Amino acid sequence: MAAPQPRLAASTVVVDASCLLLVQRAEGGARWWALPGGKVEPGERVRAAAERELREETGLRGRAEAFVGWVERRGQDAHYVILAFHVELLDPPGAAVAGDDAAAVAWIPLTDVVDHDLVSGLADFLVDHGVVPPRR
Repeated sequence: MAAPQPRLAASTVVVDASCLLLVQRAEGGARWWALPGGKVEPGERVRAAAERELREETGLRGRAEAFVGWVERRGQDAHYVILAFHVELLDPPGAAVAGDDAAAVAWIPLTDVVDHDLVSGLADFLVDHGVVPPRR
């Protein structure tokens, strides 16, 4: 079997009142929490993809700003290169609602994020990039 072709994805790091916005995936392992994000469409700019995914998954509008970092995720059937951006919200945080492929949305205190049921590798990414503090 040939290795899957890499796909580009964009994710958002949205922090408000010392809480991080997370989405619980509706498909494929719905109990896991992740940053809002998804695939970059052909011809779409990466920051625009991050903003679109935030809106589709949480109903919130935002402006993708500083680049946080990147991560590569490989599986048997998938290979993603994910670029993460800090996002400034344009809507009130309380307006977040689960949409698109999100089963739920939550604002998690930064100090509690690494103890949440996160998708594989996300806790390390967030700690390594200074978004959340390490486990106590």
